[in-house]
Amino acid sequence: MKEEYSNAHRRWYDKDPVLSQAVATLEQSDDETQIKIALNLIQIIIEHNIEDEKFETVDDIINAVGSGLDENRKGRWYDIDSTVRTAMNMLQNCPEATQRIIAKEMAQMVVNKIKTNKDDEDEDE
Repeated sequence: MKEEYSNAHRRWYDKDPVLSQAVATLEQSDDETQIKIALNLIQIIIEHNIEDEKFETVDDIINAVGSGLDENRKGRWYDIDSTVRTAMNMLQNCPEATQRIIAKEMAQMVVNKIKTNKDDEDEDE
């Protein structure tokens, strides 16, 4: 019997095409780029959640960072680095509307970083 596929997305970030593409590009980036973008992503998520009044105290931020973290889980590409894992878990726990906003910012960060790296390589030649 043929296996039927549902419309369910395999990964949480595949629900939004912009987010999915940004994450795919980030995944293919070098480690340094991933960490820099992850740090920026954490900052953006915190800022959005403060604006939306979801974070009122430092404890709220700490709880959001710890939410969903499984120290033994290493099967996902972003589990290798704790900074990237933290950023992705924080993003996953954001409301979908916030994820859509952050996805656009994340996509722009990835594109800018890739352009910067390419410009640096061109100067080295």
